Amino acid sequence: MKGATRNALAGALLALLLGLAPLGAVAQEVAPINVNTADAELLTELPGIGPAKAAAIIEDREANGHFESPEDLTRVSGIGDGTVANLEDQISF
Repeated sequence: MKGATRNALAGALLALLLGLAPLGAVAQEVAPINVNTADAELLTELPGIGPAKAAAIIEDREANGHFESPEDLTRVSGIGDGTVANLEDQISF
């Protein structure tokens, strides 16, 4: 009986550890991306920003200067208030 109990406890512990593993990944914070210095590849890591929008962000900042606030991103064609709202906690200036 001791062996069966030990195996059951070991199995329960393993299941618990495996079940908690994703929580560690969720708890990690990702550093915000600076839209004034990021290259196109890094900008595409932002939700809703693909290669075309990343290129447009770079083109706009080169033509008009740095972005000072999330709302400034709306001056880029294809980026509206909804996109900005989704990005606010993931970008910096």
